[in-house]
Amino acid sequence: MIDRYSRPELTAMWSDGARFALWLEIELAVCEAMEGPAGGHRVPAGTAAAVRAKAEGRLDPARILTIEQTTRHDVIAFLTHVEELAGEPARWLHLGMTSSDVLDTALALQTVRALDAILAGVDGLQAALAAKARAHARTPVMGRSHGIHAEPITAGLTFARWYAEVGRARTRLATARATMAVGKIAGAVGVYGNLDPAIEAAALGRLGLQPETVATQIVARDRHAEALWALAMLGTAIEQIALGVRHWQRTEVGEAEEGFGKGQKGSSAMPHKKNPILSENLTGLARLLRAYAGAGLEDVALWHERDISHSSVERVSFPDATILADFMLARATRLVADLVVHEERMRANLEASGGLCFSEAILLALVGKGLPRQEAYVFVQRCAHAALREGAAAGGGPPPGRFRALLGADPDVTRHLSPAELDGAFDLEHHLRHAPFILARALGDPSPPSPEPNRR
Repeated sequence: MIDRYSRPELTAMWSDGARFALWLEIELAVCEAMEGPAGGHRVPAGTAAAVRAKAEGRLDPARILTIEQTTRHDVIAFLTHVEELAGEPARWLHLGMTSSDVLDTALALQTVRALDAILAGVDGLQAALAAKARAHARTPVMGRSHGIHAEPITAGLTFARWYAEVGRARTRLATARATMAVGKIAGAVGVYGNLDPAIEAAALGRLGLQPETVATQIVARDRHAEALWALAMLGTAIEQIALGVRHWQRTEVGEAEEGFGKGQKGSSAMPHKKNPILSENLTGLARLLRAYAGAGLEDVALWHERDISHSSVERVSFPDATILADFMLARATRLVADLVVHEERMRANLEASGGLCFSEAILLALVGKGLPRQEAYVFVQRCAHAALREGAAAGGGPPPGRFRALLGADPDVTRHLSPAELDGAFDLEHHLRHAPFILARALGDPSPPSPEPNRR
């Protein structure tokens, strides 16, 4: 991943130095297992310690890459360099093993450690979303469907919805982490022809991994596809947030905006501009993250006991996807924490509907009086559309109170509903009475007392 979309901790996990250090860690874990009962004391006691003393912390990635130019094989180049450092004891490394034993086990360790860091980042994003949800638990805002005013919600519920979706993404990532915590020390084509399952169990146990259930020459790639898919779903959850902020910041809406720092500039040409650049950036990065999931699915089906068509993909996809997800989480957390919410504009936009957002309440009140639903629908719709036409003719939305006035002048409506009953249908507090319950359910807070029952 390019430096612009990377953070140091995750980048370091995928460096050549970190990768070669893991390879040594794996080789030494197997060597130690072979020194003990699991390996039948096949290797002289103290061999792993001797190699560790001479090689650990002294690996030279540049030297390994230079050797690889000749060997055309990365693991052989690595083992050659370890022999240069450790001398005679290094001959006991890699006994009965194949390259994928090292490569796949190392990839599992790298991915698990990267996912641990990403899960911590998810916790930070959820904390920011929960804080905003609680801060705006009772901030009314217009809910929209198809981009059109629908019925009122609260801003807190929007943040809580995002919190819940990110939480589901976290569950998928935790599951993928467990799925990926699998290695292989089973030799060529996975039948332990020159090894023993006990050696594998002992070595992987030292590394915190489980053995692959049925290995071929590699660990099954459906595991890797699941990890990349879980990362893609996290990116989509972040995009959901970004898309919401982009809508809020539109000039015509103006209900919230990204934080704008001192000295920040919005446009090289237009000094007045404050653009949702973080949200737009996250939308684009989510597209990129999803692309790696597709690549992971393509890697699952391989010829026979393996080919290496997956290898070139994974050298790019796993570092890039995990580094990118980590970056997106940090940026999304900053976006949410610094978001400026304009409560007054939310209220003004809600009121711009002229009360049309309570049309369903009128409809249900009429149905409650015994009218057939479709007949009642026609009565309410004609009043609502009349208010819309008047507003459009005046160059705006329905005039305040006009929908209520049209209902009050419609004999088909007033024959069934009294003025007090009509007024009661426009009660915003009643409409939002369950918002605290929904918020508590989403955030895992103790549920508030049940509100009054529906009186309509």
